[in-house]
Amino acid sequence: MDVGIHQSVRQIFPPGHLRELIADVGSVAVVPDDRPVGDCDALITFVYDSAFLDADLDWIHSVQAGVDRFPFEDLSDRGIRLTNSTGIHGDAVGETVVGYMTSLARRLHVYRSNQERREWQTPVWDEAFTLAGESVTVVGLGTLGQGVASRADCLGMHVTGVRRTPTPVDHVERVYTPAALTDAVADARFVVLTVPLTDATRKLVGESELDAMRSDAYLINVARGAVVDQAALLDALESGGIAGAALDVFEDEPLPADSSLWDMDDVIVSPHVAAATRDYADRIADLIRENCRRLANDEPLANAIV
Repeated sequence: MDVGIHQSVRQIFPPGHLRELIADVGSVAVVPDDRPVGDCDALITFVYDSAFLDADLDWIHSVQAGVDRFPFEDLSDRGIRLTNSTGIHGDAVGETVVGYMTSLARRLHVYRSNQERREWQTPVWDEAFTLAGESVTVVGLGTLGQGVASRADCLGMHVTGVRRTPTPVDHVERVYTPAALTDAVADARFVVLTVPLTDATRKLVGESELDAMRSDAYLINVARGAVVDQAALLDALESGGIAGAALDVFEDEPLPADSSLWDMDDVIVSPHVAAATRDYADRIADLIRENCRRLANDEPLANAIV
């Protein structure tokens, strides 16, 4: 099999590193951004380019779990299979979310900002709190959401969740359906978004949901920027409707330099890196090897989208 690694994966790890890891699957080459895919049978990529449709590809693998940028119908019409990397990010994203919650609760982000200004300033006596006994609602209970829920539960937090099917989930005390989203977020100190971006989840959290949140609550988004109505979020933050946020994803990325989110004291901004880990390429390599084996044996692909 001829496998191409699109140069765009460099946004996560060096393409050459992945090439070394999967050298045993066949002929593997790195494809520069400005060159056609050529004669590859399979392409591993971070971005989507319309030129992919004109290539003689059998299979495209997205190194991210989110595939909202790919045109499913067009790929299907051309017989190109699409797989994603869901299932490999639960631990990294779970730990990142715990880091956000800890920073906001223990005011670590404030101290780090004060350090840059060489300011020695302690918090108001009732400002800092501990996570144990606090409540968190995880919206989306797939791999990412369960990674958050299990860690929050271990910290002694009260965990509720939202998913389409309200069946029990480990580490989650109560599961709501999306129709009851405002009820689900109403009593939570932290609301964590871990859903994929679909037509149903676009602007899932808007003015009504933010109004339903406690004034001392924090919104954490490690899903996609478009899951939140960013204008409504800015209004809620500026008016004190919610206490703050930790945001890894945005409507426009990189976050524009003139965005007021940069300057808000109780907003943590990170550059879409919640899943980042040095083991990322190794996990992608495992998925690629498994699907190459399945292709050779005419078996259904793992993580198949199209």
